[in-house]
Amino acid sequence: MLNKPKYNFFKNTVYALEGLKDAFLNESSFRLQVLAFLIFTVLIIYLPIEYKFKAILFISLFLNIIAEIINSAIERVVDLCTKEIHPLAKNAKDLGATVVFLSILTTVIIWLIVLLFAFKII
Repeated sequence: MLNKPKYNFFKNTVYALEGLKDAFLNESSFRLQVLAFLIFTVLIIYLPIEYKFKAILFISLFLNIIAEIINSAIERVVDLCTKEIHPLAKNAKDLGATVVFLSILTTVIIWLIVLLFAFKII
């Protein structure tokens, strides 16, 4: 591939951090996911449950942030390819939104199951 630079751990880390910065500055949905992440992280800290349950809940919050970044990447690539309204472009963007939706649904299910176990309801 012509536009692929040689692998360099430190440069790739810089690229990743630039991507995070760009997502935060330009994607309102990403900022909303980060806000939810922060709010639920504070909630986790104060929940009276074992650390293993807190760890599971905390890790599950990353699913939504990862999904939002994937969705943003898909949307940008589609916009780069075409500015016209095209059924395939719509499908690609809809599928990206589905990734976010399913990650949120998965996180909710994880939270329900973990909290039910943590509070010995099941």
